[in-house]
Amino acid sequence: MQPELLMLVVSMHDESLYADRVLRAGARGYITKHEGGEKLMEAIRHVLSGKIYVSESMSAHILEIFSGGQTRLDRSSIEKLSDREFEVFESLGEGLSSQQIAKKLHLSAKTVDAHRANIKTKLSIKTTAELISYAARWTSHQAQKE
Repeated sequence: MQPELLMLVVSMHDESLYADRVLRAGARGYITKHEGGEKLMEAIRHVLSGKIYVSESMSAHILEIFSGGQTRLDRSSIEKLSDREFEVFESLGEGLSSQQIAKKLHLSAKTVDAHRANIKTKLSIKTTAELISYAARWTSHQAQKE
């Protein structure tokens, strides 16, 4: 990552789940496509002036976490997943097999299976079938929100 590179992520995905991840990865802002041109220009100006940009609701959410009002443990189970586990989870929801996920993410099938096991533990899911069903429902729900 190049720290001097100012990055603003413009996405169709739900901010509540993705903004935290992109900020931790080094981006300086996150805005959804549906915000419109004025908000996009505001976000660009914020980032160019050295500030971090997220929506007001996301900013309030982040401040609530840091002020001690909400701990990491209170957050959604999906948010407990590492970035790679989240990628595997989404791919499972798309109906991909371990081999297909491995190819897509440039991993070994054994590594994908290890991520699946970790995901099941973090989400308190006992069987692979239950995990796939949950991932498919979650992915479908996210697609409907967009």
